[in-house]
Amino acid sequence: MYNKLKIKLHDVISGKSKVRFGTTIQTIANYLSEGTLPSTKIENSKLYKQQETKRLELFISKNNLWVSNVDFSQYVSEGAEQKVFLKNSQQVIKLNDCI
Repeated sequence: MYNKLKIKLHDVISGKSKVRFGTTIQTIANYLSEGTLPSTKIENSKLYKQQETKRLELFISKNNLWVSNVDFSQYVSEGAEQKVFLKNSQQVIKLNDCI
């Protein structure tokens, strides 16, 4: 199951699979990878995550992508890094806490 999900996510990020917000996902992935090489070793992963968080927040602010209408009383479940809330009868919102 994990492998199928990983392949599906790769297809969305690379543009091979079309999904509702695929273009936004691809744009963010490309934005975060600018200036980095795949072979580059990250010596301090905590520092890297902090820098990536700042870049991501800047991108989200510039492109008005913040989600501000989360109804916290509609809590459904949570996993290792995400809390899930109902948005309506057909959609959910997942908040990532980046553990």
